[in-house]
Amino acid sequence: MFVRDKMTANPVTIKADVSVPEALSLMREKKVRRLPVLDARGKLVGIVSEKDLLYASPSPSTTLSSWEIPSILAKLKVDKIMSKKVLTVPEDTPLEEAARVMADRKIGGLPVLRDGALVGIITETDVFRALLHLLGGRRSGVRVTASIASAKGTVAAVAGAVAAAGGDIVGLGMNDGAGPSGAGWLLTLKVQGLSSDALTHALKPAVDAILDVRES
Repeated sequence: MFVRDKMTANPVTIKADVSVPEALSLMREKKVRRLPVLDARGKLVGIVSEKDLLYASPSPSTTLSSWEIPSILAKLKVDKIMSKKVLTVPEDTPLEEAARVMADRKIGGLPVLRDGALVGIITETDVFRALLHLLGGRRSGVRVTASIASAKGTVAAVAGAVAAAGGDIVGLGMNDGAGPSGAGWLLTLKVQGLSSDALTHALKPAVDAILDVRES
């Protein structure tokens, strides 16, 4: 799965000379939390978030009058508060790599480029939706979590056991460090076509331990 598969294509953008109130209004109208900023030639020159815009606004405890605030904000342009050092990713970046960058750098979104031109934006919400899809969160079935050995062929053996019993795997996720000493893997499956009891019976020979089974 690549960034292009889950990004928002043709994202809402804004020009650098737009005022803070106009930018906030656009965000609320389009229901987005960040806007790539383009110059007059359409080149990406920054990114501004809702948090940036709100921090730029006077606090409720300000001594400014209600008449002064709109006038001051109207003069404050996006280019004064936007982030100019923008982290971007090419559209063929693996989704997990984009997620790693966002997690490590503590940012909520990345503009996506194709040959230097903006073609999309990938956000933490897009990554959450991808996780939901990978784990079968919108599909009915039996969800099972098991600890398995880290030996080669273990996942294939698990998949074979499910198939042999007549089940269909519609969601899968893995995490390391499942064993008593941190060895092994934690495997989560969503399976259709089998009852909880039938799936448990089929998996027992192929896993170290079944930790959780539930209908979902």
